[in-house]
Amino acid sequence: MANDIHVIRNASTIAGYDENRQGHAYLSDGDIAFDASGFIHVGGRYDGAFVREIPGKDRMVLPGFVNVHCHSGEEPISKGLFEDEGTAALWGNALYEYSDLIEISDSAVEASLTVMLGDLMRSGVTTLVDIAGPHDSWLPTLARSGARAYVAPGFREAAWHVEDSRRLDLTWDKSRGYEAFAQALEVVDAAGAHPSGRLGGIVSPSQVETCSAELLQAAAEAARGRNVPITVHAAQTMAEHEELMRRTGLTAVQYLEELGVLGEDLIIGHCIFVDGHSWTRQRTDIDLDLLARRRATVAHCPVTFSRSGMVLQSLGRYRRRGVNVALGTDSYPFNMLEEMRQAMICSRIAGRSVFDVGTADVFEAATLAGARALGRRDIGRIAPGAKADFLMIDLNHAAMQPVYDPLRNLLHCAAERAVEAVYVDGRPVVEGGKVLHLDYDGALAELQEAQDFAVRHLQANDPAGRSGSLLARRSLPVM
Repeated sequence: MANDIHVIRNASTIAGYDENRQGHAYLSDGDIAFDASGFIHVGGRYDGAFVREIPGKDRMVLPGFVNVHCHSGEEPISKGLFEDEGTAALWGNALYEYSDLIEISDSAVEASLTVMLGDLMRSGVTTLVDIAGPHDSWLPTLARSGARAYVAPGFREAAWHVEDSRRLDLTWDKSRGYEAFAQALEVVDAAGAHPSGRLGGIVSPSQVETCSAELLQAAAEAARGRNVPITVHAAQTMAEHEELMRRTGLTAVQYLEELGVLGEDLIIGHCIFVDGHSWTRQRTDIDLDLLARRRATVAHCPVTFSRSGMVLQSLGRYRRRGVNVALGTDSYPFNMLEEMRQAMICSRIAGRSVFDVGTADVFEAATLAGARALGRRDIGRIAPGAKADFLMIDLNHAAMQPVYDPLRNLLHCAAERAVEAVYVDGRPVVEGGKVLHLDYDGALAELQEAQDFAVRHLQANDPAGRSGSLLARRSLPVM
């Protein structure tokens, strides 16, 4: 109905979808008409009826970003604690020894989710995949935020245990793993049936090394029977790579292929340590061709891993081999624009060339590649018939000036500071940098209390009984 149509009038720049080249292209000084069902008109003059006109002069309109891999849970509470830590014997990774130290209450889980959602949406994310443990506030908070969200409740049979900071062990409990699997499927089904129409579910065995072959295959069968995606952390650390080589003689990608799990519905979290990575002992180059042939997606999250001195080698190389690489933020800072910038920098360093990856490549990874990962053609693009998920950039912002190529200015300089508004399904979720439908400020206050509590309990949660001041050393001494 015309009463529901909104028009962005005379937008200075639009990153529209060009069907002929199957990619994004700039449009200048055009109108965009949309309603709750999606985009109606893109480019040129819109002369139809409408209910509201939004000024587009000195504004750039971009498709909403698709974040295919993030974690709420305790991740926002870990901010500032362990960035300088790691286990030297496990290639410097902090994941195994430090991730289980944080104790978090149910109310803090909701606050953590709220802060993550607020930060993601303010950086232009309109669709996200949240990999976390199920909790009562999960679906209600996601629905209230206005975002388009997929829940990926994790399950596994083995828990990590680091012995004396020198060895990673796995403690197996298969019955508990299958109980968590059954609970996860209930949450996936509930998300798919949610009345908001903006939620979905993904089957998520947590890590390739913490699930048996039988559970991984059962997870893939359950996902494919429901026609939903699968996601699993695989090839994410050298410790995992070495464990799989010891156990199976295969890399993570080859193991997933042998199990029949590798496919176009699979999103692999990180997928850094493939056989061609310089850190591995393999001298083969099989994995990227397997990924491309099976049309699986790699969820690339450069910020978290570069903090630990680890890098995908490289985004440009994966793309040139035909691998669908989408972007995620993994943990804090939950800033998709910073993630895109880091993806460019890391790729150029790892690829040893400024030409390894360009601004347009990273923009595609954050939009169209993410949509492909989720099996969707109606998000990640501005085109008639697609969902009206988009963000508006203030071209007059100081960090965007002077303007020659506005997308470059946004990704290399301005980031979220120039994001003026974000819409999902034609409805604003961020305006003037403020999150509209969540109590973001209240959640921030609760998060501080939650972190204070977690820090007080670090020693009690550490198997070695180390003090909190030793586990989470401050960057400067206290005078």
